[in-house]
Amino acid sequence: MRINDAITIDERLIEERFVRASGPGGQHVNTTSSAVQLRFNLAASDLPGPVKEHLTRLAGSRLSADGVLMLQVDTHRSQARNREEARERLRALIVKACHTPKPRRPTRPTLASIKRQKTAKAKRSTVKALRAKPGED
Repeated sequence: MRINDAITIDERLIEERFVRASGPGGQHVNTTSSAVQLRFNLAASDLPGPVKEHLTRLAGSRLSADGVLMLQVDTHRSQARNREEARERLRALIVKACHTPKPRRPTRPTLASIKRQKTAKAKRSTVKALRAKPGED
């Protein structure tokens, strides 16, 4: 499977199992195995290190302890369409892992915004102070 120009996935690392689905199809789903469980061996793949790390974070609970990523698709009635969607989801996950997020640069509020906040706070404090009952003199 070719993800982009730089990354290709060995088909031997992908294993597909077909199981009974719970999705659309009525009585038909009780007799056919149209759902797809796609297993991708991330630990054995030749993806670059940073991509593997990012994919591990993105996969979350879909990644087993032994480094196998599992996707289950049962959204369509057809086994072929479910298989196609499972492969597309894997491709999208790997593409997303390839893009490194832009690092956040911490910023400071401007002096003008700090002054606006302080004056608004003082004004609000005055309004609330005027609501209080007059004290005994």
